[in-house]
Amino acid sequence: MLEGLIIKINSDLFTVKVDKNTYNCKVRGKLKNTKLLVGDIVLVDTKNNTIESVKDRKNYLLRPNVANIDVALIVTSIKEPDINYTLLDKLISIITINKIEPVIILTKMDLAIEEEIKNVNKIMKYYESIGIKVFNNNDIKKIKKYLSKKIVTVCGQTGAGKSTLINKFDKDLNLETNEISKSLGRGKHTTRLVSLYEVDDLYIIDTPGFSSIDINNYNKEEIKNSFIEFRDKECKYNDCKHICEDGCEIINEVKNNKILLSRYENYLKFIKE
Repeated sequence: MLEGLIIKINSDLFTVKVDKNTYNCKVRGKLKNTKLLVGDIVLVDTKNNTIESVKDRKNYLLRPNVANIDVALIVTSIKEPDINYTLLDKLISIITINKIEPVIILTKMDLAIEEEIKNVNKIMKYYESIGIKVFNNNDIKKIKKYLSKKIVTVCGQTGAGKSTLINKFDKDLNLETNEISKSLGRGKHTTRLVSLYEVDDLYIIDTPGFSSIDINNYNKEEIKNSFIEFRDKECKYNDCKHICEDGCEIINEVKNNKILLSRYENYLKFIKE
C-alpha cells in the first residue's frame, strides 16, 4: 500500500494523489462510516483503487470540509458583496479554534471609492496589529512566498473572488468564475466541489462559498480564546468572560479604543449565539 493525499471528493469517489500519479478510489467497507475529507492522508491499494486506512488529522474544518490545513485564506471582498466584518470575525474564530492560521485576502478594491478603501485599510491595520496577515489579492508574489510549502484552504463569502484568486496563482487552472448576481445582491456559486490543486511548492484548496456560517459547535471558552487580542489580559477575575464583569480589562480597552469596537461587538454576538 502507498501513502497518498485526497485531492477531490465527488460523492463516493475519492481522487487520491500518490507521488505524481492520481487514482480514483472507493473506500473499503470498514471506512464507509468515516467521513473522509480533502486533505486527508490515506493508505491506498493502487491495484484495486481502494482506500484502506486514513491517518490521524492534525486539524479539520467542517465548513469548508477540509483536513490537515496550515493556512486558511479568508477571501474578503470590499464591494459586491460588501465587506462583512461579522462573517470575517466568525471565520477567524473558527479557524483559530481549529489551530489553523487565518490570513485575510482583500479583493475587489477597484470597485470601492476612496473613502471606503481608507476605512477598510484603517481596520485592516488593527487586524495586522493583533498578528493576522493581510494581503491585497493583486500581491500574488508576496502571497505565494508567504504560503511556500504549506497546505492552504480558501474560504469566504460567495462571490468574494476565491476562484479568481486561485486562477491568479496559476492561470492554467482556469477555474470557473462568475459575476455578482444583480437580482439576488450576492455572489453566484461557481465552485461546487472541494478540490485541491498543486501550485509550485504549495497545495491550495478551492471550496464552495457561503453567505452564513454557524459557530454553535464551539463553547464560550473556545470562542473567548479565539479572540487573539483578549489573551494575556489581566482582568480582576481569572474566569472573566469579558461581558459585563467588574474590573474587566477587555471592556476597559474597548472604551479606550485599544480594541476594535466591531470585534468586541462580534464577540458578544458569538457568545449569545
